[in-house]
Amino acid sequence: MTLMDAPKFDAAGAVRRTRMYISFFAGVVLCLIAFWFFAGRPIDYPWTWWTYWAGERTTDQFLHTIESNDLPRAYGIWVHDPAWQQHPDKYTTYPFDRFKEDFGQNSMANDYGTISSHIIVAKKVSGGGLIVASMINGRKSKPLFLEYFPKDHTLGFSPFELKLD
Repeated sequence: MTLMDAPKFDAAGAVRRTRMYISFFAGVVLCLIAFWFFAGRPIDYPWTWWTYWAGERTTDQFLHTIESNDLPRAYGIWVHDPAWQQHPDKYTTYPFDRFKEDFGQNSMANDYGTISSHIIVAKKVSGGGLIVASMINGRKSKPLFLEYFPKDHTLGFSPFELKLD
């Protein structure tokens, strides 16, 4: 086939292809916007949105478990190991007894007393984790800052505090 024998231009096919490309890119943009809302509308890079979603979900689940006073299950969320009681020697850096002192109902080690409610007020990716600020028991003073580590899905106390406006 030579240049002179080229097929005729298909105008309907060109319009169909253009609409297909526009539909595809519109679908991609709509998926990004939907995931942005799903992740909690973070003002950050798109590749961190999953960390925002997972960190907020894990922290919220942890605090709900503390509120129901199910400390063994809450410790399992903290160390990301539901079967932690079968091998407690694996967690000697922050053992369950110390965890009970920090989050137990009659704990004198925390500033919040018995945790009965929480609201997540801020979150920010910093370093290797997500810092989540939660207001405990409706307090208006200092929030509880926890850090979610996406590499191993564990929680910890945050060494940094977010500036809340």
